Amino acid sequence: MEILEVMESRHSVRQYLDKKIEDEKRKILDEMAQKFNAEANLNIQIIYDEPKCFDSLLAHYGKFSSVANYICMVGQKCADLDEKTGYYGEKLVLKAQEIGLNTCWVASTHGKTAAKINAGEKQAIIIALGYGANQGSQHKNKPNLAQISADDPDWYKAGVKAALLAPTAINQQKFFIERNGENVKISAQKGVCAKIDLGIVKCHFEMASGKKL
Repeated sequence: MEILEVMESRHSVRQYLDKKIEDEKRKILDEMAQKFNAEANLNIQIIYDEPKCFDSLLAHYGKFSSVANYICMVGQKCADLDEKTGYYGEKLVLKAQEIGLNTCWVASTHGKTAAKINAGEKQAIIIALGYGANQGSQHKNKPNLAQISADDPDWYKAGVKAALLAPTAINQQKFFIERNGENVKISAQKGVCAKIDLGIVKCHFEMASGKKL
């Protein structure tokens, strides 16, 4: 499946089936998380078969059900931690979708996680993971999120299309994309989880365009 197809098929899912994630799929995600930890100085932890985190009033308020697996995006406290967790977390999200699993970014509507957070570290956000009871639904895009014209190169058009498919907190899409020749700038406005969203959007743009921002 092409990366744009994966992005188009992936939607936020809050209700899950009582079905274990197979060992081979766990291995794929665990190895990817370890790679990202080494590459970006993160401490991503994937927690399996642990339903307590989403058995809370906040989780029920967020309309989550039967969530027993989740990804904890943990890393050393630093200025770009949120952006890094968005960027690398979305890579895991897309891989999960590719291998037949569903996900949902969760900022606050969950209980205490089972992550081990060391001194100087912070858990920036978590991601629900598992087999969805449904496949979710596509979000609507806000207008004027990118500077784009018919004369733009194909790589830029692909990157913009992918960026518009990126999940953002409460679907706020507070970002703007502009191109100057081969250079692309993606800027984030203030908002809930804005830096995490920026990392997610950059991930989508890079994976579809083949350009490093």
